[in-house]
Amino acid sequence: MLTQQEKELIAQIWEKMIPVAPEIGSESLLRMMTTFPGTKTYFSHLDISPGSPQMLSHGKKIILAIAECSKDISSMMDTLAPLQTLHAYKLKIDPCNFKLLSHCLIVTLAAHMGDAFDPIVHAAMDKFLSAFAAVLAEKYR
Repeated sequence: MLTQQEKELIAQIWEKMIPVAPEIGSESLLRMMTTFPGTKTYFSHLDISPGSPQMLSHGKKIILAIAECSKDISSMMDTLAPLQTLHAYKLKIDPCNFKLLSHCLIVTLAAHMGDAFDPIVHAAMDKFLSAFAAVLAEKYR
C-alpha cells in the first residue's frame, strides 16, 4: 500500500510530531468533536475544553501510538493489538470514529506543517492513517 519512500516520509513526519504530541493530538480531538459533535459522547468523563490537561494527555497518547506505528508499518497489527481490544471491547468506540479522527489529524497536520504538507505528504499520510484506522477497527469484525 505504501512505497518505501512513503514509509520513510511518514516515519520522519511522526518523529517530528513527538515533541508537540499533546498539542497536535488535542487539537485534532477538538477539531473532531467540533466537526462531528456525536464523538463527544465518548469523552463525557473528560474536560474537553481547549488546552485542558486531560485533552492534552489523551492527545499525546494518540500521537505517540501513531508515531510508534510509523516506525514499522508492517507490524502495525501487533503494535495496535492492545488498543484494538481496548477500543472494541472496553470503550466500545464506533469504528467509524477512527476515520473521522484520521481526517481531523490530516487537517491539523496540514495547518501545522504549512507548505511542507505538499500533495505527496498528503497522499502518503492519507494512506497511512487509513491503514491505521482500519487496523484499529479490526477487532470489530
